[in-house]
Amino acid sequence: MESTMAAVLRESGAYGGMLYVPLPGEDALWLAIVAGSPREFAAPWRRVALTDPMPVADAVRERRLVWVCGQEEMARRYPRPALVLPYDFALAAAPITSGDRSRGGLVLLWSGAHPPELSRAERDAVEAGCHRLAVLLQQAEDRGDPLLPTGRPRTVLQPAGRAVPPGEAAAHTAFIDRLPGGSCALDTNGRLTFVTPAAADLLGRAADDLVGALPWEALPWMDVPQVEDRYRAALVSRRPQTFTVLRPPDVGLFFELYPDASGISVRITGIDLSGDPSGDADASSPAIPAAGPSRAVLLYNLMHLAATLTEAVGVQDVADLAADQLLPALGAHGMVLMTSEEGRLRIVGHRGYRSEVLDRVDAVPLSLDIPGTRVMTSGVPAFFASFDELRRAYPGIAREDGMAAWAFLPMIASGHPIGCMLVAYQGPRLFPPGERAVLTSLAGLVGQALDRARLYDTKHDLAHRLQSALLPRTLPRLPGLNVVARYLPAARGLEIGGDFYDLIRLDEHTAGATIGDVQGHDVDAAALMGQVRTAVHAHATGGSAPIRSWPTPTACSPTSNRDCSPAASTSTSTSPPVAPARPPPAIRRPC
Repeated sequence: MESTMAAVLRESGAYGGMLYVPLPGEDALWLAIVAGSPREFAAPWRRVALTDPMPVADAVRERRLVWVCGQEEMARRYPRPALVLPYDFALAAAPITSGDRSRGGLVLLWSGAHPPELSRAERDAVEAGCHRLAVLLQQAEDRGDPLLPTGRPRTVLQPAGRAVPPGEAAAHTAFIDRLPGGSCALDTNGRLTFVTPAAADLLGRAADDLVGALPWEALPWMDVPQVEDRYRAALVSRRPQTFTVLRPPDVGLFFELYPDASGISVRITGIDLSGDPSGDADASSPAIPAAGPSRAVLLYNLMHLAATLTEAVGVQDVADLAADQLLPALGAHGMVLMTSEEGRLRIVGHRGYRSEVLDRVDAVPLSLDIPGTRVMTSGVPAFFASFDELRRAYPGIAREDGMAAWAFLPMIASGHPIGCMLVAYQGPRLFPPGERAVLTSLAGLVGQALDRARLYDTKHDLAHRLQSALLPRTLPRLPGLNVVARYLPAARGLEIGGDFYDLIRLDEHTAGATIGDVQGHDVDAAALMGQVRTAVHAHATGGSAPIRSWPTPTACSPTSNRDCSPAASTSTSTSPPVAPARPPPAIRRPC
């Protein structure tokens, strides 16, 4: 499968791609193979629901090729991925099918310099690649070894570069050494593969200590969002990038990044802090940032979570979306959402935990001194890098969840804690200050969404109970008349209808059917529905004329009401055709 993915990239001219496959029983796609980009770049989209506003979801659901060229078009059509990858690149998403069966989706990436449209040759390469992948996926399934998503997507290795003869290698080294400043190289995962002596001097570390490491891990002063942002920009857009950074205490460095499919070449020069960069540095280069521990990847996932949570409706939606986004992005293994209800802790959502473990703390009093209740009542986060730290803070606590590090984070809404979000890891974790700040921000976003979702669920439940109580539970029996009623609100949102119906027995052979249309699909409409239905019922059983309609559409408010009360007699087989704002009733003489 990986060799076919590599061939598709080569034939289409794309620098990277992702293969998604469905999981049986789920209306979602899971990332199975990544090519040309680090796995962590694709972490926010490890699982894509078919209803998500994402290119691959649209391609698979609608069975068509989706083409997005450039940052502006991506932001306009697909704002969620545009928030996470705010760079200039082109993307094609195509369905992988075998006959009428969907087998997944293919995503291919090109640089931001790509023309506005796919060429005929590129489109043919994409379609041919999807066909070959469909055949392989079907063959794997037929032999009982289907391609299924795992915890970490498989990666396609980049082909090795050409072998360089010893004499030519010496010439290359001499050429690089003669260049001003220093040079180094990164692979597509961001790790240093080559560092010149001049670059090592500028960076302040021995070359042997740097090779194989991520720059922002080996050099703490490079662990700032701007550095990783430019690295991501170079890797995604495949266009040169520049940035400046301060090496403590007072050494300014100017970096130039030149990417291609195999990695990134980096040129480093020293700069005068009081003047322009030496050499040909870009005068518009960003100012030197102050060193800080925050990681750009976490900040991008913060933005992605914010965009995703705006689409959440109920509490379960919030829990599912938060878990889908946070666990892969943070490298966490468990998450629990807790709120307070009538003085007790309540579990409202979880992922990565067994229900029997959580049942022991669900509904415990908030006065019980455990991490979740303390964070929930104080609004102060708590981080435990190991079980020893947790036990020192809570001597009586038992280790039952199989985790090794925990972050208990307050969920804040309207300035007050409304709950606690637990993020847990299976191995020890230090939680440096920058990560603590980002985790706390994430919990705040989840808390705001959860507060809105709880209000929605409360109103939804209230309206449904109100409507169910007001609609007739049974209809009267009348000899010679069979009655069937079905009620299905057509509106989105709360899915509450202001329409109502009733069948009222008027005498031994006569029944009145009333159908009302109250404008609106909310709690107010349901309440008004009950009032009108009661009034119509009293009017009909009081001996008044059985046919009645409101004289104007606004005869009953808050907005308007239309009502129709036809009567049917089993002895005369008649029914007056009164139906304001509705088609006339279909009338059939009984046999």
